Amino acid sequence: MSGVVAPMTGVDPHRKSRDMIPSSDIREILKGIEALAPVIDALHEDDDLFERGLSSFDSVQLMLALEDRFDIEFPDHLLNRRSFSTIRLIRDTVASIKTARAA
Repeated sequence: MSGVVAPMTGVDPHRKSRDMIPSSDIREILKGIEALAPVIDALHEDDDLFERGLSSFDSVQLMLALEDRFDIEFPDHLLNRRSFSTIRLIRDTVASIKTARAA
C-alpha cells in the first residue's frame, strides 16, 4: 500500500483514509489493555506493542475493541501479529478495511 501514488497527481490515494483514523483513538483503546496502560503515553507510532507487553490474548481483545469502535470486521488475512504490532500499523490496517468496505 505505501508508496502507491495516484497517476499524474503525486498524491498517495490511501492518505485520506489513514488520516480519518486518529492515533488518539487507537491509543484510547490501548489504554484499556492492562499491560500497555502504564506506558501508552510514552509509546511512539512505530514501537512494537508486543515487545511492550501486548499478549496474544490482548491482541484478540484489541481486535474486538477496534471492530466495535470503528464498525469494521477484520478479514482472515489480516488476523496476524503484524496487523496489531504498532500504533501506525493498527491505524493503517483499520483504514484499509474501511477503505475496502467503502469501495
